[in-house]
Amino acid sequence: MSTLLVSSKGQIVLPAALRRRLGMGAGAKLEVLEEQDGLKLRVVRSVATADVAGLAGMVQAPARGVPRRLADFDPASLVTRARRGAP
Repeated sequence: MSTLLVSSKGQIVLPAALRRRLGMGAGAKLEVLEEQDGLKLRVVRSVATADVAGLAGMVQAPARGVPRRLADFDPASLVTRARRGAP
């Protein structure tokens, strides 16, 4: 266990060995929790963000049935097929 000194500005310095072991670099964030018997420090780990464009193509739906064409969704074509009795 290490003893930390609080500076006149309210700053504390964590020992280098502890920072290395916890993977803390410059700009690392700590959460301070006040408990009955003292303070608890917890490293705040950020969640990596992902670019939506980079996710394209990761999931593919299984092909079912006959491939569709744009004309299959054209309202005029649908009405014409309905009149003819075609599926």
